Amino acid sequence: MSTFNLIKLFKVSLASALICIGALAHAHRFHAGITDISMNPNTGSTEIIHTFMAHDIEALLENLYQRQFDLSDPEDAQVLQRYIEQQFILSSKEQRLPLKWVGLKVDPNSVIIFQEIEQQFLPDQIAIRQAVLTDFLVDQVNTVNITKNGSTQSLTFTRSKREHQIP
Repeated sequence: MSTFNLIKLFKVSLASALICIGALAHAHRFHAGITDISMNPNTGSTEIIHTFMAHDIEALLENLYQRQFDLSDPEDAQVLQRYIEQQFILSSKEQRLPLKWVGLKVDPNSVIIFQEIEQQFLPDQIAIRQAVLTDFLVDQVNTVNITKNGSTQSLTFTRSKREHQIP
């Protein structure tokens, strides 16, 4: 291989490496959460599952309380529970629906939170407030998917739009 080709190969390799490093440095430039709401015909309850990026939740809690959190510790999990219950609210006719905290699952990439409205399906007219992490991350986008009668409706929540009414 000629010196010219070696230099060209080196330049292409270096450029590729720099692009990869740049992509890794910017890999987490978006902040998103997903909430799935569905009715369980077997239990007669409305099930709510929130999924957030673990490092976003950890950064939020560390910022709020100036310490590290271990969400496998029940006391630390209760801190998160209180935050979620303030930021995610379902209401009907201006009355807050009773969301029961079922629990959470944490892995290195995500925090999955389980809630339910026991023995009650979601009313036809509801107000949804999904403000989790929008108070902390300017570009946080939360998507709420509501599945009723085999049909799914998706709503987007941001810092500037934290509430939606259905219908």
